[in-house]
Amino acid sequence: MGEAERGDTAPRLYVSYFCSSGHETRPAFAADAAVPAVWDCPRCGLPANNDAKNPPPPPKTEPYKTHLAYVKERRSDLEAATILSEALQSLRDRRARGEVIY
Repeated sequence: MGEAERGDTAPRLYVSYFCSSGHETRPAFAADAAVPAVWDCPRCGLPANNDAKNPPPPPKTEPYKTHLAYVKERRSDLEAATILSEALQSLRDRRARGEVIY
């Protein structure tokens, strides 16, 4: 089937986006569609915009934190020791009553 049998294609607009790694991406949009200001680079995944001389900076990524790191942010060492001693005393009391058998 040729173009004549299917009809004409919708008018398109090609827009250039530039990332901080120097990649250029040219996605096609419908001529009457709203063009986004930021586009993700398909090569490196960094954000890209229309300004070749001033591309957006890479996003800041925070290092992975463990569950323990988040707990230590919320609790001081004294609070942690108090909570641990209360939990151990509760466990010892339950064992003494026969509720926990270990």
